[in-house]
Amino acid sequence: MNEQNYPEFADVLSAAEAIEGFAVKTPLLRCDDLSDRLNAEIYIKAECLQRVGAFKFRGAYNRLSRLNTEEKKRGVVAYSSGNHAQGVAASAKMLGIEAVIVMPEDSPKMKLENTKNYGAEVITYDRETESREEIADKISNERGCIVVPSFADFYIIAGQGTAALEAVNQAKEKNVEFDLFMTPVGGGGLIAGCSLAVKKLSPKTEIYGVEPVGFNDVQRSLEKNELIKNERGGGSICDAILTPVTEKMNFDIMAENLSGVLTVSDDEALLAVKYAWEKMKLVVEPGGAVALAAVLTGKIDVTGKTVCLVLSGGNVDEDTFMKALTT
Repeated sequence: MNEQNYPEFADVLSAAEAIEGFAVKTPLLRCDDLSDRLNAEIYIKAECLQRVGAFKFRGAYNRLSRLNTEEKKRGVVAYSSGNHAQGVAASAKMLGIEAVIVMPEDSPKMKLENTKNYGAEVITYDRETESREEIADKISNERGCIVVPSFADFYIIAGQGTAALEAVNQAKEKNVEFDLFMTPVGGGGLIAGCSLAVKKLSPKTEIYGVEPVGFNDVQRSLEKNELIKNERGGGSICDAILTPVTEKMNFDIMAENLSGVLTVSDDEALLAVKYAWEKMKLVVEPGGAVALAAVLTGKIDVTGKTVCLVLSGGNVDEDTFMKALTT
């Protein structure tokens, strides 16, 4: 992939150096209850405990730390439903960079407020009728800001891959080798980056992504070997992973490294949120819990296998969390 200037394993290692001391090295936890229930070894990579409550900080800090002095003075503009927004806003604050964030007006209140609290200027849009990319490009043209994409970016992908780099190394410290590695999929930045690390360090490990039912653009794109858009922009409780369509860089990496993509319903995602709280005392948002949901509801046979599930984010509104707990 080098001739296309795509990130590789060495770039994940470089990202790990860039975020050292700034990102949290999140724990790899064995889920005893689910392991016993499924006759498997189930491990959780708890990215819900990452700075800003989501893995997105990894890629955002890696990307912003690469800006030169002149670019930092120009500021940045990003678009996100919330977790990338918070990652960019927090990273920008740490690095002394002004940030503008374009967010859907139906983003969870917590994500909107947290992003503002990091000092970013927030501009909202209607995800059904407006293009976040067009809005960000207009702001960039008017103000001279650097656009920081949420997933289709060399340094973003490399940064997200550090979650898997950590997980595989943490597993080796426990004398554990994963048979399966599973993450939520929105735009594909997390799973693309993670796949670079997993395939290098544990080449026999199969990698699966999980999307919400009705928003499975990556699953359909991989099946058809072409980019296919979702028909709707919103309408799932899994707001963190609702992306219109992935992009070529992410698609190419996923096509090379993934074994498949699964789907779960909103109710199944809420069930996983409840399970994570009751059995592991972890607060997870629905979109961050879909990999757990897929295993919990039998979407893939894990009998006798060692599995790593990435819980990618924990920024859940109180109403949604209470809905999950009372389901």
